[in-house]
Amino acid sequence: MSHGFPKLVGLSGSLRNEATNTKLLREAARLFGDNDYTQLDINFPLYDADDEAEHGVPAAVQKAADQIAAADAVIISTPEYNKGPSGALKNALDWISRAEGSPWNGKPVAVMSAAAGRAGGERAQMILRGFMVPFRPRILQGPEIHLADSSNQFDENGHLTGEIYVKELTQLMKSLRDMI
Repeated sequence: MSHGFPKLVGLSGSLRNEATNTKLLREAARLFGDNDYTQLDINFPLYDADDEAEHGVPAAVQKAADQIAAADAVIISTPEYNKGPSGALKNALDWISRAEGSPWNGKPVAVMSAAAGRAGGERAQMILRGFMVPFRPRILQGPEIHLADSSNQFDENGHLTGEIYVKELTQLMKSLRDMI
């Protein structure tokens, strides 16, 4: 742990700068309490086994895998695109699985979702949980965070405004801290 604070790494399934999934991760890190938070850049090229065979794992992918390996815990937030996680997030998971080491193995991980619809990305989050199985992390089972109508859930400072969401996310982050 750097400076006595847990090292927390975040993966947002949305590449957009002001994405609500990115905001949700920042809020989760804030509610986690004192920590050294880094959000990974997952804007990787599409996975291509021929490209990997010719050029190896891209440096950006290995860097992300190393950041996950060095983290005390990981938080992931996925949007819901057509009833599933984003292609960018799945691509990142596929690439990271090809990097050196097994960065996810035994790692405490909290997953959440933010989406425009009223289910808050629930389907995408369930699929994401399935995607994580081969990597063998320790995924918290709850409380489940499905941020519905996500573009209307943050104030001008990027803080969640819904009391229930704040309470549940605080509880999830306490549980994650306790797993470290």
